Amino acid sequence: PPELGRERVIGREKSEREEREWSRRYTNNGSIRKMARTGVWKKKGSAFEKVLAVEKKSKGKSPRFYAPEDAKKPLAKKANSNKTKLRSSITPGTVLILLAGHFKGKRVIFLKQLESGLLLVTGPYGVNGVPMRRVNQVYVIATETKIDISSVNVSKYDDSYFKGAKKEKKSGDSGVFKEQAAKKELSADYLANQKAMDAALTPIIKKTADLEAYLKAHFSLKDGDRPHLMKF
Repeated sequence: PPELGRERVIGREKSEREEREWSRRYTNNGSIRKMARTGVWKKKGSAFEKVLAVEKKSKGKSPRFYAPEDAKKPLAKKANSNKTKLRSSITPGTVLILLAGHFKGKRVIFLKQLESGLLLVTGPYGVNGVPMRRVNQVYVIATETKIDISSVNVSKYDDSYFKGAKKEKKSGDSGVFKEQAAKKELSADYLANQKAMDAALTPIIKKTADLEAYLKAHFSLKDGDRPHLMKF
């Protein structure tokens, strides 16, 4: 009968091959046996060869104390020594619009790119009140207006020029009765350099009609304005 044939198929004795496979995968009590990794096939040239796995021996004793919380490790920082690439629309003499910071909305003249990747710009100060300062090119809009500043010498201005002296930390009460911060005074050298830069740029600006008024004008957007359709 069919049932008897089925019982014979289910209850048949295991073959030698199945016995070997069973003993290789399972222990005597039926639990799964931990199988060691014998090796890894790696490509060498046009052929493959089997590299035997070597078990690493533990070094030293295992710690007897474990922190209840995961210890935070500082993330590795990869220093990028490459200089920041300057946008093709920004060239020496290009008029830029500042989009952030104290002088947001002001128009400035781009002088050069510093080693840090920041842009050296100025209003100049005598025209719209923006002194020489460093800005990130992410926060500027490059306009089509451009002047020739090849006669202006900006070689002595670098990142160290804008770094002031380190402030000394004062130990004391930081409450209501703390001393008021002293007003920052600009050095005479800094003021002289700004006046020299204004004197060099002012005659160049006056050569172009309405450029001085354009630099003084404040940039802003109103309801309904579409910046992506504007030509600066």
